[in-house]
Amino acid sequence: MVYRLFKNTFLFAFILIVSCGRSTGQIISENNENIKEIDSLNSVEKNAQELILGANNIEAYLPLLKNKKIGIVGNQSSLILNSSLKKEVPTYTHLVDSLVALNLEVVRLFSPEHGFRGTADAGEIIVDGKDAKTGLPIISLYGDNKKPNPAQLEDLDVLIFDLQDVGARFYTYISSLHYVMEACAENNIQLIILDRPNPNGHYVDGPILNPEHSSFVGMHPIPIVHGLTMGEYAQMINGENWLKNGVKCELKVIKMQHYTHELKYELPVKPSPNLPNAKSINLYPSLCFFEGTNVNAGRGTNKQFQVYGSPFLNKEIYKYSYTPESLDGAKNPKHLGKLCYGEDLSESAFLKEINLNWLIEAYENTENKKEFFNNFFTKLAGGKELQNQIEAGMTSEEIKKSWQPGLKEFKLKRQPYLLYK
Repeated sequence: MVYRLFKNTFLFAFILIVSCGRSTGQIISENNENIKEIDSLNSVEKNAQELILGANNIEAYLPLLKNKKIGIVGNQSSLILNSSLKKEVPTYTHLVDSLVALNLEVVRLFSPEHGFRGTADAGEIIVDGKDAKTGLPIISLYGDNKKPNPAQLEDLDVLIFDLQDVGARFYTYISSLHYVMEACAENNIQLIILDRPNPNGHYVDGPILNPEHSSFVGMHPIPIVHGLTMGEYAQMINGENWLKNGVKCELKVIKMQHYTHELKYELPVKPSPNLPNAKSINLYPSLCFFEGTNVNAGRGTNKQFQVYGSPFLNKEIYKYSYTPESLDGAKNPKHLGKLCYGEDLSESAFLKEINLNWLIEAYENTENKKEFFNNFFTKLAGGKELQNQIEAGMTSEEIKKSWQPGLKEFKLKRQPYLLYK
């Protein structure tokens, strides 16, 4: 009975959208009583009162889905948000639930790293399965099957891509985007991207990746912080011929409305288990370097990517300490059960550039410098130069100066693909 009401509500909503031009968020707020409320959306409402997400711009993409067999690349962040200012606590519903309720033929779901509901550890193998709510089959796009194969796409007419990125090269959702675009191009399937804000879209910074060191945590010659939304990034992948054999994806980006790169946007839900809040997301491009060292970056605590520490850092200098534990999303964190000395950055200033000082100072104050870096650091940095610079004793200012020619060239190259100011 509840599900039937839910379905009819969305059908009624779509009629109203088309006939009256009203916002999806308003329709959902006023007509759907079966939507879960979350307090954290209050911050979204305050920071983005006029923002309309790609997923919320439903009248722009619903006609593209009529009488089509649909696949969806998504996770827990694939939400249609209530944007009505009439509610103190905004609401949301999952994109998959919304399309199913509209009697659209959703055939298959695809999940990236962390799984469809976003609870798996970083790097954990994600297995195929079924969505508990809809019963739809889920295909993992992590591990050995990063790219949908022809058999997984053969009965699809269109694929929707709706993932919340955080704007860092080593955040693997943009790598999943690459492989999905490539698969769509090779199998003549249109890809629709429902665009979302980049919470680190207000700056561009970091070394440009050396193609010799391309990996799943860095596939393209871009800086660590690229400043692009998913829709803009997809256009750049197409335009720069980064797909295998130069194939082109038939791409449709459902743009946001009233979005700028300077907009300070707090995400309504965690984009992944170890990025719990706006502070962690803002610090992530700077602290993720520690993943390639013997320093813990807050995994196994309730301040993931807001603290860092190691048993090997000088406790006379680093007065803050913590002990990583086994937690959801970090079952076996670095230095599990060991006392780590480091720094708490949870109250630090909002970053508008990558901070290298924490990394350099940790290197200078570790017990054994030869054991500080590991091979993963080269993949994260996109080459060997950054480690060599730190080991040579270069300052943050000197290192950042060496990035400037590459950053200048990248900003010019990305200009044709920008959709927003």
